[in-house]
Amino acid sequence: MDRERDDLKVDDLMWGEGGLLPAIVQQSGSSEVLMLAWMDRTALERTLETGRAWFWSRSRQTYWMKGESSGNVQDVAEVRYDCDGDALLLVVEQRGAGACHTGERTCFYRTLPLVAPDAAVAVAAPVGPRLGDVLADLVAVLEQRKRDLPEGSYTTKLLSGPQDKLLKKIAEESGEVIIAARDHDPAQTRYEAADLLYHLLVVLVREGVPVEDLASEMAGRVGLPPRQ
Repeated sequence: MDRERDDLKVDDLMWGEGGLLPAIVQQSGSSEVLMLAWMDRTALERTLETGRAWFWSRSRQTYWMKGESSGNVQDVAEVRYDCDGDALLLVVEQRGAGACHTGERTCFYRTLPLVAPDAAVAVAAPVGPRLGDVLADLVAVLEQRKRDLPEGSYTTKLLSGPQDKLLKKIAEESGEVIIAARDHDPAQTRYEAADLLYHLLVVLVREGVPVEDLASEMAGRVGLPPRQ
């Protein structure tokens, strides 16, 4: 098997029926799987040339750029191909609210129940949303607010108003967490911690600190290897 194919060209890929390849789209940094679409040679070439994700619609028989109508575009950081050259992986920076036309962050937001080998006992699914997913969704919303600055939005005021007011909120919310924890009040501690985390993320977005940088910083502190 030839494992040295760094010079693979678009025409060398194992194009399938109709000249198409499945293209998995993954969020840069978090490795979150956002969607699956289809590409032919032209769609792939447009993607490589423009740095934006282009696909071929099998139902409409036309090319489409992700986000051309919604604004939720995908800036492509890397295009990978698998060992057989018959599938693509796009590593992107998802802009806007998310990748799914339903408004969800990812197209893979539903889960089928797992069944034990004896087909009798269902495996319990995780209860509630995962913190990482929620934070990714929240950061996407905050970045959208920073771009659009909608009038009347509390977040807009934090992002565009005097910096001192935002920084004072960090001190204020920190104090609320301290008081709730000191009182041994789990519900209030959770509530105040959520407020503090929200305002911390606003600071990161306002100051242009990518949340991926924060993830790398925290991973290093607990000895986790960086994601490739």
